[in-house]
Amino acid sequence: MYAARCGGTVLPPDEWLGVARSSVSVGARELCCRATMAGVSFKKAAENLERLAQIRVSPERLREVAEAEGRAVLAATQEGTVGPDWTAEDCRVRPGGPTRLMVGCDGVLVPVVTAEEKRKRRAHRRRRTKNRGRPRSRQRGADQRYKEFKIAAFYDASHAHQYAIGTAGNHDVLGRRMRREAAKLRIGEAQETVAVSDGAEWIQHQFRTRLPMIQVRILDYFHLMEHVGVAAAGCFGEGTSGAAGWREAAAQAVNDEGGSGLLAQIVQTRRSVRSPAKRETLRKLEQYVVKRVEMLDYPAFRAQGFDIGSGPTEAFCKTLTRRLKGSGMRWDRPNAEAIMALAALDHSHLWNGYWTRQRKVAA
Repeated sequence: MYAARCGGTVLPPDEWLGVARSSVSVGARELCCRATMAGVSFKKAAENLERLAQIRVSPERLREVAEAEGRAVLAATQEGTVGPDWTAEDCRVRPGGPTRLMVGCDGVLVPVVTAEEKRKRRAHRRRRTKNRGRPRSRQRGADQRYKEFKIAAFYDASHAHQYAIGTAGNHDVLGRRMRREAAKLRIGEAQETVAVSDGAEWIQHQFRTRLPMIQVRILDYFHLMEHVGVAAAGCFGEGTSGAAGWREAAAQAVNDEGGSGLLAQIVQTRRSVRSPAKRETLRKLEQYVVKRVEMLDYPAFRAQGFDIGSGPTEAFCKTLTRRLKGSGMRWDRPNAEAIMALAALDHSHLWNGYWTRQRKVAA
């Protein structure tokens, strides 16, 4: 493995190492990216890299290498050279049984650099390094300290096959990417297609418009119970036995009778209370359930063996953004998206295949 601050030499070994067009070999790039994914700061990652692999690189150079590779992964995903190594045909529920492809979608907040923070950083950098070093691309700061990134996950019933994508773009950007990746998975050939997610309207809109072949849409049970818990606390008091009892009764109703059973309990309780605030709390829950009642047929979903929890998607939301949400970390959105692409590559079990192809290209 080879790394240098300037370009590599033009020698036969350089071609083999992949440094004729780059100052960092393929092997060194992979180690830089792996060190970055460890969830520590770039400074600590650079120290670990030197101790474990005898590759000495500054934290800033390490950041540049990892972010550049992340951008390369994003580009390769768009071109189709990086993508899932399995399809709907591999998603058998059991030997000889139907194929079932599961889909999830969610948003997660990522700390980003604001416009004011960006201004201060540039002013400080000008004072410290006049006319020194490479010019940096001038990226806009954000209008808020956190921005919602969007994540989609595809997986089978056993969770043996998993594939995730993420974007810093809005829900339409995710929807387009989700449709493109679903096509790679041949989602239309799956005998059963099931989406499990929270009830956000943007998610349901993308499922309806981008993936109309989805046969069943399920409201994540735990998100539903969060809404039920809010209503229970509003009517009976936070942490009271009355709130706990009402929540348990609601859970029993929706598990036994689906959305209609839960609606019946809400209506019955609303008739028994007089406080306008409590009635309004129950009215909001009722509206939430009415809009999603077809997604709450939990007895039928369980009978068909469908998951009613969005655990794999929630797990991807954590793993894809763990490196981005460390203590004190703030990111430019394009760089955060690049790091998230590396994490998606790793947790979709595509890391080894990607780097094997990079070595073949270098050879």
